[in-house]
Amino acid sequence: MRMRSLQSIWKRSLLQLFILELSALILLAGYFANPAIAQNKPADSELLSLSIEELMNVKVTTVSRNPQKLTQVASAVFVITQDDIRRSGATSIPDALRMAPGVQVERIDTNKWAVSVRGFNGRFANKLQVLMDGRSVYSPLFSGTLWEHQDTLMEDIERIEVIRGPAAAVWGANAVNGVINIITKKAADTQGVLLSAGGGSFEHGFAGARYGGKINEDTPFRVYAKGFTRDNTASLSGENNRDQWHSARGGFRVDHSRGIDQLTLQGDVFFNSNGDKINQAVLDLPTLPVNGYRGYEEGGNIRFRWDRIISDRSSIMFQTYYDRVRQKILPVVDYDAESFDADFQHRFPLFDRHDLTWGANYRLYHNTFFDTDVITFHPRTRTNQLFSGFIRDEITLIPDYLRFSIGTRLDHNDFTGLEIQPNARLIWTPDAENSVWMAVSRAVRTPSRAENDIRLNAAQIRDFPGLSLLPFPVLSVIQGSHSFNSEKLIAYELGYRHQFSPRASVDIAGFVNDYSQLRDASFGALSLSTGVPTQFLLPIMGNNQASALTYGFEISADWKPTDKWRLQGNYSFLHMDISANSLTKRFDPVTSGADKVNPQHQLSLRSNYDLSDKLEANFWLRYTSDISYYNIPGYVTMDAKMTYKPAKNLELFVVGQNLFNQNHREFVADFLPSSLAVIPRGVYAGAQWRFW
Repeated sequence: MRMRSLQSIWKRSLLQLFILELSALILLAGYFANPAIAQNKPADSELLSLSIEELMNVKVTTVSRNPQKLTQVASAVFVITQDDIRRSGATSIPDALRMAPGVQVERIDTNKWAVSVRGFNGRFANKLQVLMDGRSVYSPLFSGTLWEHQDTLMEDIERIEVIRGPAAAVWGANAVNGVINIITKKAADTQGVLLSAGGGSFEHGFAGARYGGKINEDTPFRVYAKGFTRDNTASLSGENNRDQWHSARGGFRVDHSRGIDQLTLQGDVFFNSNGDKINQAVLDLPTLPVNGYRGYEEGGNIRFRWDRIISDRSSIMFQTYYDRVRQKILPVVDYDAESFDADFQHRFPLFDRHDLTWGANYRLYHNTFFDTDVITFHPRTRTNQLFSGFIRDEITLIPDYLRFSIGTRLDHNDFTGLEIQPNARLIWTPDAENSVWMAVSRAVRTPSRAENDIRLNAAQIRDFPGLSLLPFPVLSVIQGSHSFNSEKLIAYELGYRHQFSPRASVDIAGFVNDYSQLRDASFGALSLSTGVPTQFLLPIMGNNQASALTYGFEISADWKPTDKWRLQGNYSFLHMDISANSLTKRFDPVTSGADKVNPQHQLSLRSNYDLSDKLEANFWLRYTSDISYYNIPGYVTMDAKMTYKPAKNLELFVVGQNLFNQNHREFVADFLPSSLAVIPRGVYAGAQWRFW
């Protein structure tokens, strides 16, 4: 009764929050919907009007922390534009990431994803750094990204830069296999009013509103609110997984320009109501409800940034942010986490051929984990600090033809001390149509708080050799270890880009990754539990005795047969050899069994066609090969979006997702054994209206 009462209160709070935000924005929009007040700003750019050459010259900032043309970057980088997102029909950031080569995105259930780059996928893919406008959203509690916390108005995303391969020399520890940087639009680019709403089968209902205006000519701003409700998934037997997801979110951004200085203040708040159901065939505890459980997540962040642009080769940047998350989904998880970050960067030329960038970073994590019947932390409360410094030199060896960059980052953390992560890159551009690049990098993945302090009741072991003869069941208990060290990588990369014509281009990247001191597991002594039910406890502790060698390549191609038609395709191949304890391969999908958790082949083909000025047809075909660890067969699926524009600023759309099958399996929860879910086919329709 008490739990239902709490859920009812939170649902009402959620609804009230969303209605309040949306009402305020609509009233604000109605008041300011005056052409004399709001600035005439065109809607999102239509990239079909750009040539391939122009698309390849899009500037990216994540590789070096400075703007660089895509064709001049000595790294495997892919840019997902706002137009790509809009035409795909993706309603979440993870779904949009499926467009990038080398990125594995698998949906676990309604509110969880597994996202990784170049292998080692999982609920907490711990070798992938994720940023939103340069703000790290990588969780130091569990080493990974909680994707259900990361969202914004999808129309406000300017682009997503996906870096495949190490970027630790620039972004620090945990940028081992890649970096994803979600970059939102400046306030000046979101002027006027945007309203969107719709609903369908799996996407039950969604609505969003944004208003952008100006405090004065130098100070544009925007505010937004969004909310949605997504359906439950079903188990393999068709039972309800009780994971329906309600979410509300709002935020603002203010930009100010004064001479050579640019200031930004940005913030967001969110509230999620979601649930889960434990697969009791794997973990059966008396306190776990048979029909699932529900709870909430809430949080917010605020970010301040100052840029001083002195010249094309000289600039100063300072950014600081505060972030807080509260998650309470009982009887499984209950914690409060906050972080503070301050980041400084200075770029300047040295002589004619050197472009130097150096910087420093300080980060503080503070969290309290409250005991549940599944997870406990000792100590409950911890404060950890991270100190970093980096330097990078971009050297022009032969003007317009050959450039070399070298740099390193020094990180000092509370668990493993000093970590050194150097990197060197070389790019040769013999002409405007070709470029060849290569790189060698060292990166580390530092231990999480959980790997040091957790006690997790993981699963009942039923088929382990010799244990089935015991008189009581065996419960495996994962225990943190203070002796666990950083995982290490030496990576070798080679890439080539070629522009066949103003209408066609190809990008190829290959890699060999040599991992050492990866996390493996060792077993402690069996002991008998003191409570009810009686069972043996088998402690499992992490160690650094595993290693791996992986290699693969990614190809992406872009072709515009006509001015109204754009085709984009990519293919990714990944091979993994893991050296680990043979006993752990049965229950450790994160490292020991990772070679069977990641699909070896992935294919994506997108067709964006403007049938007329008012009608668009967009199709997206995807293939993922089998994931043998979970006995998930390979699958082919397709999304489609039809858009009709009856008036200049009005769009009506209908989207079909996962159209080829009624449902399919994508992944299995690997941290907590949630009930296995199938991802359903979905259809939704909606409208979007812009005015100013």
